[in-house]
Amino acid sequence: MRAISEEHLQGGFFAGWPAAPSPEQHLAVLRGSYRAIVAMDESSGQAVGFVTMVSDGVLTAFVPWLEVLPAYQSRGIGSELMRRVLEGCERFYSVDLMCDEPLQPYYARLGMSPLTGMTLRNRAALS
Repeated sequence: MRAISEEHLQGGFFAGWPAAPSPEQHLAVLRGSYRAIVAMDESSGQAVGFVTMVSDGVLTAFVPWLEVLPAYQSRGIGSELMRRVLEGCERFYSVDLMCDEPLQPYYARLGMSPLTGMTLRNRAALS
């Protein structure tokens, strides 16, 4: 993966969020992840999608982020990002992610099963 900078992350990610993380926060998320894969539009040089994974590196992993810009959706980018982030994870006991119920069929097509989960969200962390 080539070097990603804040300038690559200006494209409108986090649609529908109460407040979008800054490009600086977004870059820190990518750099702090166990795995991070970014899809780039070679003609514009901008990031159009990304996926991240956090893990203990032994038995468990979690995919907190998969996002593709709306203008680039329905082109297989998200599926390819997931395929790449899951590559080599067969040794893990579990790879989990949380999603809203309408997205469950999408992840089921990628071999995942629905689970029940809980979350704590601090919206103030976005400001």
